[in-house]
Amino acid sequence: MKVSLIQIAITALMASEINAHPTKELERRDLISSVDNIVNSAINDGKASENKAKSAISEIFDKINNGVKQDIEDLKQVGKSIADLLKSVVPTEDLSTPEGVQEYLGQLFQNSKDIFKDSIDMVAHGLKPGSIAGNIDGFSDEVNSSDNENTKEPEKSVYPQAESGDPSYSFSEKQLRSAIQIPEEYQYGNGSKNPVVLVPGTGSKGGMTYASNYAKLFKDTDYADPVWLNIPGYLLDDAQNNAEYVAYAINYISGISNNKNVSIISWSQGGLDTQWALKYWISTRSKVSNFIPISPDFKGTKMVPVICPFFPKLDCPPSVLQQDFNSTFIQVLRADGGDSAYVPTTSIYSGFDEIVQPQSGNGASAILNDDRNVGVTNNEVQTICPNKPAGKYYTHEGSLYNPVGYALAVDALTHDGPGQLSRIDLDTECGKIVPEGLTYTDLLATEALIPEALALIIGYDNKTREEPAIRSYAQ
Repeated sequence: MKVSLIQIAITALMASEINAHPTKELERRDLISSVDNIVNSAINDGKASENKAKSAISEIFDKINNGVKQDIEDLKQVGKSIADLLKSVVPTEDLSTPEGVQEYLGQLFQNSKDIFKDSIDMVAHGLKPGSIAGNIDGFSDEVNSSDNENTKEPEKSVYPQAESGDPSYSFSEKQLRSAIQIPEEYQYGNGSKNPVVLVPGTGSKGGMTYASNYAKLFKDTDYADPVWLNIPGYLLDDAQNNAEYVAYAINYISGISNNKNVSIISWSQGGLDTQWALKYWISTRSKVSNFIPISPDFKGTKMVPVICPFFPKLDCPPSVLQQDFNSTFIQVLRADGGDSAYVPTTSIYSGFDEIVQPQSGNGASAILNDDRNVGVTNNEVQTICPNKPAGKYYTHEGSLYNPVGYALAVDALTHDGPGQLSRIDLDTECGKIVPEGLTYTDLLATEALIPEALALIIGYDNKTREEPAIRSYAQ
């Protein structure tokens, strides 16, 4: 008889956690068992229909909302069960064109407040978690490795500090270096190409984030030589830890690339991590030519209650809590000039972002100021291309394939300072849905990042109820 992880967890709880609060303990066990039964009923031979999955989600949510009134601890398996449910949904409808994808996503997210059911809907329309690497030519699961052998040493040591005044790292140099994925064709600063470090977002790694967009588009150019970060924990751990990987990568990649400056392209939380690294690892600033954050949340987001709907009843990954609009992490980052750019910055974002809000107008979370006069452009695609294809419905993840966003990134990489709209053929770029060089499969794979991230978020082991403490160097 097959024994589920839930049943193993229940057995362990019965053996080790019966204490002076038997009523609460029985309620907890009953909730776990009920969730397990609901999921098992919805999944048949490893598969679940869209309607059964949505019904199961509603039933699970009711159980949690109406169940234990005290704090619920050690219920990781509830999240894992929901993640299993998401992954089991069978696609029943294919979106046949890029225009169809845009229209579908616009309708889905326009008034949505339930990202779990939205993810089930996306999977049922072919945007299935786990499909990314296998659908992109030339990429495999290896692009997501966090255990890379990077034996080349920088010209000057960058560990434990690249310069005096940098904070100490919490990780060994081997750990920091092994998260950097350097493709075989990387030129190490030789020739015309300049290094580009691709930083992923919450619930993702660099390989899965960029394989179907920027990594593919840059592959055959004569100006961009991309590497990417596969940070352990899918950026769900403490964002301060994630920022250390960014800081080290900047100094290391420059040091093994004839000391050329690097450019940083980030997605989602990767923008926060990069800005944190630039603020506190001062050595990085002189080594960065461009910072190009895509869908960043420099002011945090008001959508954390949607991503973690039962918090604080159920715990949440540390980095998700740190991205809350009112989090201590965001307040510390923005204090003392952290709300202004440290290097030339080209921010690219969509007002229809379903994860980061607010993300339009003067209050957009993606906006950075330019108090240091380093050069900043803040670019909301809807205001650039109103009522045109490139200015229609682009999601948090969809900004990774927005053609005007890509044109701005290229402009920044090929000129001094940030990307400038004045140098771009907007009549042409605003008329596209994706940049030339990307396929319909690339678009679908990029959109699948959100169901993938959600499954990782709810299945994450080390959830917490409190933000991680701010490190001493930032106090």
